[in-house]
Amino acid sequence: MGFGMMGVMEQTQGFIGEFESQNAHSAAWVNALRAKGMDDFRRLGFPTTRLEEWRDTNVSAIARTDFVPAAAAEAAAAREIFERYSFRNEATAELVFINGRYHAGLSRLSNLPAGVTIATLREATVAHEPLVSEYLGRLAKTGEHPFAALNTAYLGEGAFVHLAKGAAAAKPIHLLFLTSLPHGSVPSVTHPRVLVIAEAGSESSLVETYAGTNNTTYLTNAVTEIVQAPTAKIDHNKLQQEGDQADHIALMQVVLASESAFVSHSTSLGSRLTRNDLLVFLGGERAEATLNGLVYATGQQHIDNHTLLHHEKAHCPSHELYKHVLADRSTGVFKGKIFVQKDAQKTDSKQTSKALLLTNEAFMNSQPALEIYADDVKCTHGSTTGPIDENAVFYLISRGLSLGQARHLMTYAVAADITRRIKVTPVRARIEDYMAAQHGLPLDLRIADFAAHDVAML
Repeated sequence: MGFGMMGVMEQTQGFIGEFESQNAHSAAWVNALRAKGMDDFRRLGFPTTRLEEWRDTNVSAIARTDFVPAAAAEAAAAREIFERYSFRNEATAELVFINGRYHAGLSRLSNLPAGVTIATLREATVAHEPLVSEYLGRLAKTGEHPFAALNTAYLGEGAFVHLAKGAAAAKPIHLLFLTSLPHGSVPSVTHPRVLVIAEAGSESSLVETYAGTNNTTYLTNAVTEIVQAPTAKIDHNKLQQEGDQADHIALMQVVLASESAFVSHSTSLGSRLTRNDLLVFLGGERAEATLNGLVYATGQQHIDNHTLLHHEKAHCPSHELYKHVLADRSTGVFKGKIFVQKDAQKTDSKQTSKALLLTNEAFMNSQPALEIYADDVKCTHGSTTGPIDENAVFYLISRGLSLGQARHLMTYAVAADITRRIKVTPVRARIEDYMAAQHGLPLDLRIADFAAHDVAML
């Protein structure tokens, strides 16, 4: 049974039967976590535009659709989509999920660095039960986020990453969540789940890629929880390149201990509708967070990013920069908040949202916000939205570029402020290739070498 407009009670009853039949042998604490997720979803239901947090994103089409769990992909189709998105030897390890199922044959987990553990979440709930049970579901608040509640109710396959004290991975860890459905498939849903635990002094780059086939209706409903101990460092990249008829809903919650550092690069290119919630809790002194985001939307895409930087302790810097390039009749939403608790003195935080509108029909809604309860802080926020500079385009054409080349370079110049900060080469290259393809241009027109650029400046 899927979830259409049957009423919340009817929606969830079918799910509960599926959970009990598919997960009868799960540990009691896992089943309790699922049950709480289902209870919270039953109470909350799907969010509506009457709620302030969802005022600009209408998910009624999701609520009306009878989604079913995605069927297993055929071997050839699984291999084909994997080849398009794999990092191969450019990753320390690659954990591959296709249609919500772990694919051992395509994953690569051998020769991991000392102290680095990567496993499926299903395996980890058994092999690493004390650690997983301590953190899984503790950050993502199912009582506040209905889609997170639904994800938790469907808790099953997912990724577990543990970095032991002082562990480090030279190359990125790649978590690859793919949806491959034949044309004409019934609407399908997957609920990816990621748990990352970084012990003191550990360091790694981590990439989550979400991608899928075009011309098929599906929903990806993802939740990621990241816990960082003192002095741990995580460079996190999320690349969302779902199919043109897909919806992507995601919640990421991060907790930082003292002197830890978290950097996020979130890129949204695909899907029909995207909603990303990114919440970072700076819970220890001198923790640091950097949130960078890039949205490139065409057609009638709708991409909504909600962020929260919650400063709980003193001397914690944070920086946030989101760039949006909106074409055709696409819409973008950015709602970011910097929250400074009364004990978070000496906070230094900056938030910026910028949008480039390539057409008169594109629309941007930007709402940066500050909520400050400390008196010795340095916090700023700003937002700008405007059209492409046609005088600059004319100048480039007068120097021999075609109209397509000129517009590409102008839009890429906006996006490059984000892409140049991305250290993971396969992620940066994929974004650059995608942008060039929007104008039918060869890949050699991408601007790739920003290694010498000062990435510390916003």
